[in-house]
Amino acid sequence: DIISRDDLVAFLIFLKEKRYATSTIARRTAAIKSFFDYLVAAKVIATNPTDQLDSPRVDRYLPKAISIHQVDELLELPLTATGPEALRDKAMLELLYATGMRVSELVALNVEAIDLEAQQVRCFGKGNKERGLPIVGTAVTALEEYLDLGRRQLGRSPDPHALFLNHRGKRLTRQGFWLILKGYAERLGLNDLTPHTLRHSFATHMLNNGADLRSVQELLGHASISTTQI
Repeated sequence: DIISRDDLVAFLIFLKEKRYATSTIARRTAAIKSFFDYLVAAKVIATNPTDQLDSPRVDRYLPKAISIHQVDELLELPLTATGPEALRDKAMLELLYATGMRVSELVALNVEAIDLEAQQVRCFGKGNKERGLPIVGTAVTALEEYLDLGRRQLGRSPDPHALFLNHRGKRLTRQGFWLILKGYAERLGLNDLTPHTLRHSFATHMLNNGADLRSVQELLGHASISTTQI
């Protein structure tokens, strides 16, 4: 027998009653529609029972920003320790919040990308698109101290190009940075803090202080302004 629209609706209701996430139900609805589109195209069936079948609306979870006070507390935490790792962590957190760059862009930075005299950093975003980002104030100071005093002490033969190094002198990974940030976040009681939270906080604080949306879009490296609006 040919499956009817009522059969499909009953299946979706069953999923809802089983408390499946809306996103999961939406994916399964899309799969069902694609399958029946194929059956019609292949002339296995004459009519498509999914033509009037609506997909559930999926709510988008908006990222949350932390307050400027919480950012200040986070940026001060590395100063409670000494050694090259503390200088590195301070520079990384300052740079991430000062520029809003992605963590993947942060760990991919080379030493040559930093121009302290011009107070600018060059990074490559999605699609390998390069953009220059301004750095000022405490971010410049933190980078100067890390480059002058901390970086050379990380590892016996540090990577000559990578800006941020782990304790073995190799380029720090995204996972490595995430673990570092997680440690600081737990000390502040911000267990849901992620690298993207700092990026979102950078954008939110800029907009709250009068920056226009197009400028923030360029700094974040968003291809679409609708992404920045979200």
